[in-house]
Amino acid sequence: MRIKKILQYYPATCYFILAFFISWLGAFLLVAQKLIYGKPISKSDGILMFPIMLMGPFFSGIILTRIVDGKEGLQQLFSKMKNLHFSFKWFIPLLLPPTLVLLVLLVLSRFISPAYSPNFFVLGIAFGIPAGFFEEVGWTGFAFPRMSLKNSHLNAAIFLGLLWGLWHLPAIDFLGAASPHGRYLLLFFLSFVLVMSAIRILISWLYSNTNSILLAQLMHISSTGFLVMFSPSVNISPRQETLWYTIYGTVLWLSVFFVVKKFGKQLTRPQVDDLVNQPKL
Repeated sequence: MRIKKILQYYPATCYFILAFFISWLGAFLLVAQKLIYGKPISKSDGILMFPIMLMGPFFSGIILTRIVDGKEGLQQLFSKMKNLHFSFKWFIPLLLPPTLVLLVLLVLSRFISPAYSPNFFVLGIAFGIPAGFFEEVGWTGFAFPRMSLKNSHLNAAIFLGLLWGLWHLPAIDFLGAASPHGRYLLLFFLSFVLVMSAIRILISWLYSNTNSILLAQLMHISSTGFLVMFSPSVNISPRQETLWYTIYGTVLWLSVFFVVKKFGKQLTRPQVDDLVNQPKL
């Protein structure tokens, strides 16, 4: 009973603790034997970490929703994963990640180096499907709404984006085409967080206006899938990969500034009633 009260009083904090614990423990157990015996962790091991880590946000979101909100809350969670009751215009932002990735890479390949030429690994989109489907059950379905209760949607999305980027830490050196990143690992991680935090705000913006976890999942799939699909080939160096991630993250943040300027810190368009009821100055 005491544990349930703690979960109800601090749902977001408990979610992050549980999600990180499940994900990071799973990643550690996968490579524990190699770490113990001092063997190098292979690229394939690093890739296998990711599907294991996906279980952290997924199960944490479902378990805590059932405990905190009961069966009705769980039904609402699943309902939001099927919610298609929103305007078609909210599908347009799904094109933002592939458009900006291609734009950044084409400009860099034209003016900096051919190494930045975008790849066209069509199956790369498949990498985004499990990531988007499983992760958003927790990040958007459970954590974001509760963080938004005491903060503006923008502040909640920024903090969530930073934690989301940190959550990738065990697998970070195996992400991208330039693995291992060597002395550029820290800079690559920071550039990766720059991208993730901006994408998280865009995901939260869509959710705030549609109340649809499904749309959040699709945005996540678009971001991850097209990033894998268009990322330059293995010929790119860690320095070059860090640079293009940094530029891409910066361009994404410019998009975020536009959204915030247009919609405000709540990331939602003001309702007509709200405007009418505002006090006269």
